[in-house]
Amino acid sequence: MAKNNDVKFFTSVGGQALMEGIMMKGPTKQAIVCRTPDGFITKVEEITPIKDKYPILGLPIIRGCAAFISSMITGVRAMTFSAECLPEEEQEEPGRFERWVNRHFNDKQAEKLLIGCSVFLGIVLAVGLFFLLPTILTGLFNRVTDSRLLKNLLEGLIRIAIFICYLGLATRLKEIARVWQYHGAEHKTIFCYEKELELTVENCRGQSRLHPRCGTSFLFLVMLISILVFSLVSWNSVWMRLLLRLILLPLVLGISYELIKYAGRHDNWLTRIISAPGKALQRLTTAEPDDAMLETAIEALKLVIPEEKEDALW
Repeated sequence: MAKNNDVKFFTSVGGQALMEGIMMKGPTKQAIVCRTPDGFITKVEEITPIKDKYPILGLPIIRGCAAFISSMITGVRAMTFSAECLPEEEQEEPGRFERWVNRHFNDKQAEKLLIGCSVFLGIVLAVGLFFLLPTILTGLFNRVTDSRLLKNLLEGLIRIAIFICYLGLATRLKEIARVWQYHGAEHKTIFCYEKELELTVENCRGQSRLHPRCGTSFLFLVMLISILVFSLVSWNSVWMRLLLRLILLPLVLGISYELIKYAGRHDNWLTRIISAPGKALQRLTTAEPDDAMLETAIEALKLVIPEEKEDALW
């Protein structure tokens, strides 16, 4: 979709695809809807924006890191819930660590501990795979060139290549392929809402599955912004470069968040340039959904839409 000329307003409502379900997050509510052979299983929660609790986390740049960590926690919780909704024969057996936690803590404590560990390991994996590994690999070229600019560019290209390969391999998994379909259903439904059309399967079906505010677009933007930011400060020592990457990463996340936020609420030549790489990558992370998936997305979205449209403006 080149332009959003028929979009009536830009909404703050967003979502996440799950295993046989979708999570939608509105200004005051969050809803998880999972589809089972017996019908929908839903979970609706009242939410308070983190900036209302801690105003400093609502400041530009800072809010990018806060939103990233918050979305990871929310995403892990939603994914855990959706996994528990799967038929018993499709659920994975709990691992040794999970069994130990369940034995030594009550349900609420165990949930918090397991989610915390999952988020921590997810961040460590993401930082290690997409930031530290490219820096280490680039260090192998120290004897080939002394150009810091060239090495930073090479590091950025390696980072993007690893990210695309990672997504490509994930797409080969049957379970992930269905998640990508639910991802497409989420985007189509939100577009339908933004165009103020009736939320029906037919209306949602005709919408684009590529959305400028997608998490995929945000992560790819992080990869691109990191090339620019990391080029400002460099070092010949691989270990110093690793340390600088870790120090500058919050700034990269903050800048990327501000850009994706701007692109999500405007439609002009600049926002189309900002959104283009991420939307192209969404062809890997979204797929055309079936009617049942669109019904699931519609049900989740209806549960979080505020009574007044103004409350949902981005």
